[in-house]
Amino acid sequence: MTVTARHDFVLLFDVKDGNPNGDPDAGNLPRLDAETGHGLVTDVSLKRKVRNYVGLVKDCAPPHDIYIKEKAVLERTHRAAYEAIGASAELGGDDKDAKKKRKGSADSVEKARDWICKNFYDVRAFGAVMSTGVNCGQVRGPVQMTFARSLGPIVASEHSITRMAVATEAEADKQDGDNRTMGRKHTVPYGLYRSHGFVSSFLAKQTGFSGDDLELFFKALEDMFEHDRSAARGQMATRGLYVFKHSTDLGNAHAHALFDRLVVTNRDPAAPARDFGAYEVTFDGASVAVGQEVAAAPGVTLLRRC
Repeated sequence: MTVTARHDFVLLFDVKDGNPNGDPDAGNLPRLDAETGHGLVTDVSLKRKVRNYVGLVKDCAPPHDIYIKEKAVLERTHRAAYEAIGASAELGGDDKDAKKKRKGSADSVEKARDWICKNFYDVRAFGAVMSTGVNCGQVRGPVQMTFARSLGPIVASEHSITRMAVATEAEADKQDGDNRTMGRKHTVPYGLYRSHGFVSSFLAKQTGFSGDDLELFFKALEDMFEHDRSAARGQMATRGLYVFKHSTDLGNAHAHALFDRLVVTNRDPAAPARDFGAYEVTFDGASVAVGQEVAAAPGVTLLRRC
């Protein structure tokens, strides 16, 4: 069953005493909007968690294999696609002339692209550029997400930590018998983050992204933090997933207009928030219960999934 209608959604998640998305260019500090102090989590980070969840529950087996995963060699996947469609002859060898042939014919590129979409969940969901090495073309994915932004400014706390061991014999000699080594850890005391997402039924038809795939994606957003625990990330949880379902492929209302009506407010702005209870989430001034479906606009329904 293909996706037959446009979907837009709002994802709310929080972090407590952890680092939701460190910036490697800033010593792994939590990502920040430098002008407002609001915290940021990249769309790439969120998609990584979805990939990990799908790979975990589906065991990375076709048609739910994961294209972008740890230790993946993408050209091997591209070669496997050509072999699967019976176009191995176009791969050639390793000489210069053979490498030119790796571009593949237009027909083979299209078939290889379709084969990868069929077997790899993240490609038919998020898309991919597969033109490096053996050319399998490009896919524009039907599912897109924005950066997540905290509802208010966050405070990035820095902590000194001690390791009661050293890594090498040379390091042990320098420590003069004291094996303690010092390190730093960055955390956010508390932050509630909001991300927006979009599902295009037109692109879903092109990649083969089905209704079952969409349900799996929403399930991943609900549960992805439950299987992504680490000491660095503290306590993270999905606090709300609000899905706007349109009755047509084109949609029945502008996404930004729907998003603006879903309001998250701090019950006591004068006090620093330290848990989700400090916030209230309403749609047109009324709260929406988990599992409740309400009319959002003509031809648009809002369902709170969690």
